[in-house]
Amino acid sequence: MRKVYVLTLIAVLAAPAVLAVPGDQIQSFATPGDCPQGLTFDGTYLWNVDRKSDMIYKINPADGSVVDSITSPGYIPRGLTWDGRLLWTVDVGEERIFGINPQTQVVEKTIFCPVSRPYGLAWDGTYLWVADDGGDELHRISPEDGTTITTIPAPSSHPGGLAFDGQYLWVGDRYKDMIYMLTPDKGDVIIYFKSPGPHVSGLAWDGANLWDVDYQTDLISKLVVDDGTIFTRLEEKHQQVEYLHQTRNFGPGTVETLDVYLAVPENLNSQELIGEVTFTPAATDYLTDKWGQKVAHFQFENLAPGEFTDVTMEAEARLYQVLYFVRPDKVGALSEIPKEIRNKFLADVTKFSMTDPIIQKGLKEAVGDEKNPYWIGRKIYEYVIQHIEYELAGGWNLAPTVLDRGTGSCSEYSFVYIAMCRAAGLPARYVGSVVIRGDDASWDDVFHRWVEIYLPGYGWIPVDPSRGDSPWPGDRANSFGYLNNRFLITTAGGGGSEYLEWSYNANERWTSKGKARVEVENFAEWTPVDKSAK
Repeated sequence: MRKVYVLTLIAVLAAPAVLAVPGDQIQSFATPGDCPQGLTFDGTYLWNVDRKSDMIYKINPADGSVVDSITSPGYIPRGLTWDGRLLWTVDVGEERIFGINPQTQVVEKTIFCPVSRPYGLAWDGTYLWVADDGGDELHRISPEDGTTITTIPAPSSHPGGLAFDGQYLWVGDRYKDMIYMLTPDKGDVIIYFKSPGPHVSGLAWDGANLWDVDYQTDLISKLVVDDGTIFTRLEEKHQQVEYLHQTRNFGPGTVETLDVYLAVPENLNSQELIGEVTFTPAATDYLTDKWGQKVAHFQFENLAPGEFTDVTMEAEARLYQVLYFVRPDKVGALSEIPKEIRNKFLADVTKFSMTDPIIQKGLKEAVGDEKNPYWIGRKIYEYVIQHIEYELAGGWNLAPTVLDRGTGSCSEYSFVYIAMCRAAGLPARYVGSVVIRGDDASWDDVFHRWVEIYLPGYGWIPVDPSRGDSPWPGDRANSFGYLNNRFLITTAGGGGSEYLEWSYNANERWTSKGKARVEVENFAEWTPVDKSAK
């Protein structure tokens, strides 16, 4: 069972509870036919169109019993929706959309379908929406003659079932087995979850819950979409990691003093530490920087030419995929963010250079007059991934330099994103980690850094702009409010730690007498504890 978390007070997470999670089934029953396609709700009953029988079935949502049926006007029916008076169904073979009066069973309206491979159909109160399975787009069309009003990208390839809840569109993808909630203006994916079956073919909204019909399982299911859940943990991975920091003096002089700092990982939403984190040798002392980051401190003296020091950290943890369910309309105002969070994570420093004209210009283009903290963070996210390409070239340049150049590493993406968020009044910080690369038994010497933004009512939410660059809205959403289970987070900082400086995971400082070439190496080795977690 998935562990879920709910908010009891602003930014305070309650203990784990057994609750439903968005996407969980409340009830399910068998479809009337064995080739179910579109689904809709008329305020009292569900309707489901079946491709094999060419029938449209009126269904009691309480028990799945068939109340009535209508013959489909076409021979390859797909989508189905209700506009308050007529049932609309789209037919692939006829390339037409038919409006049927369910009382008389008469087709009162026939319009041309603007796409050759239509699938889902929805009604938004004024216009019809049709999912284009061939062009991977969603078309808002006139019910008068089928004229396309607007077109937005589908969240992923092969859009299927379609529904409108009065504010957002819901789209199913039968290849990825996903259901997406997205904005009807631009197609930004806000929330997503796994569909209950492997071939979602129709969706319906009943005013409170989403209904799904699955072509493969021949089941109609009622789904949870909003029960106050903040996030859920998925896909537990049980791992051990050994992190090595090695400092070598190639001489010819002597390293008189060497201070090594290793970030100490803690329990977080995405990770549970098992036992104590151990260090070899024992730490000289433990320190806490101005951002609240705990570090283990090691001191060495008189490192002769050819000598080296090894400092290791060993940890065992359960790592989780974490999926956040953030609804923009439930995010509080910027003024509701706690003062201590604003004071600490809105500060400007040289790396961010928030007042630089390049940052200010980008902020104006990205955000405009937006006031909602969610959309401030989301619009800056979209702007950054559109204006920067990933390039691991070494060095951590200032945010304005990176944005102007248009390329950067994960750290540089983070600096730009933080600078723009803080300039907009949205608190932001970075987190750093060691990464499972490929196999669970692997090693990492590259590491990874991303951002967290503070959303009032939800707390710190992960945003990874360097991993969000994708043409698909669904994939871009996968790096906004989602974290994979391949990271052990060691560091959370606002920039310029007195111990870690601008590094994460580890840092070092030394003094030397005479010429001394000092080389530092850091890498992590991963070992899966449970082979079934691979």
